[in-house]
Amino acid sequence: MRALALVVAMLAGPALAEEWQTLDGAAITAALSGHVVHYTDGTQQSFKPDGQTIYNNGRDSLGHWALRGDLYCSVWPPSDIWACYGVAVQGAQVKFIAGEGSATEGVLAP
Repeated sequence: MRALALVVAMLAGPALAEEWQTLDGAAITAALSGHVVHYTDGTQQSFKPDGQTIYNNGRDSLGHWALRGDLYCSVWPPSDIWACYGVAVQGAQVKFIAGEGSATEGVLAP
């Protein structure tokens, strides 16, 4: 019985040990472009390959997204101020990390 428990623990180890992986610019584009992120509060955001992004919290809000180095950046008119975030993934989970360390998490969907 102890041997079975040891095998189960060893097999579960890699899944439990999966850590957040910080993405570089190319990986951010691959992860987001053409996909939708579903946030825990029920909102969602789509990322179009042409740089448009649509955030929906009951109504659509159109913005733009781009890469600046290894950061995801977005702007939401009428503002012209771009906000940039690091991006990390853990399986299908995605995390947008602000410069001061706060983060917003969601789940990537096709």
